[in-house]
Amino acid sequence: MATGIQQCGQCISGPQTHPAPPAYGKKRAVLCGVSYLQTTYKLKGVTDDVKRMRYLLVDKLKFPSECVLTLTEEEADPTKIPTLQNIRTALRWLVQNCQAGDSLVFYFVGHGQRQLDSNGDEADGFDEALLPVDHATEGALVDDEINETIVRPLPHGAKLHAIVDASHSGTVLDLPHICRMKSEGFYDWENQTYGAPVPTFKGTRGGLAVSFSACDDDEGAGRPPTFTGKMAGALTFSFTQTVYKNPGLTYGHLLNAIRSSLRKNKPKNNLPDQVPLLSSSKQFDLYSKKFEL
Repeated sequence: MATGIQQCGQCISGPQTHPAPPAYGKKRAVLCGVSYLQTTYKLKGVTDDVKRMRYLLVDKLKFPSECVLTLTEEEADPTKIPTLQNIRTALRWLVQNCQAGDSLVFYFVGHGQRQLDSNGDEADGFDEALLPVDHATEGALVDDEINETIVRPLPHGAKLHAIVDASHSGTVLDLPHICRMKSEGFYDWENQTYGAPVPTFKGTRGGLAVSFSACDDDEGAGRPPTFTGKMAGALTFSFTQTVYKNPGLTYGHLLNAIRSSLRKNKPKNNLPDQVPLLSSSKQFDLYSKKFEL
């Protein structure tokens, strides 16, 4: 029976039941874009967002094209439609047999939501979640599950970067530390494990996980046409353009450049500012650590 999966050495281009072991140092990525077609809350330009991120990874950052798994509603392969089950399978593939030297990327563009915390591990009483295309019947992908699937398995020497362009996405990877950036460029690390009724380990097995989120947990993510003349994810456009044009930035300079781009291109309306957020499994010096995928 055909599975729609292609093999390339030790790397596979899509999810399967028993994926082959990934090669040492392999770069792999899951890019997920949900447009919610045929609904009243559909998003325009999502597929272009995914293409923009894929171009950055493959053309600029030398990710093997066959090791970048794309899930959108325009895919012909039913295993690559961004349903809850397909996203779960893709995330398990992303970290399958992960080892030191691996560089993993998870990108999501779509809707996000907040919901009441079900197990007492959130200090603010809310979980954050991503909405797959079939969320109305199958439910959302909650931060607890995302953390358990792609954060906690990371071994020493491996790294994971998430770029999440969705509303209420600030802590959607449930990483222990949030970077609170001030307007002057100064920052503080905020430990998210304090204050939860049920303290829970949310770190890695020694690897580094970093997330760039479109906004804080109580904010919305914008899709203004001010960047390209068409609807585009504000975080996606600012992130890809900054990384492509400015190689070698530190995390601090990258985050400030993204924030500056969003302020410059903010639509002229009365909506509150969208402030991108960086969170991490470990605290580090933002202005000395170089951003590398």
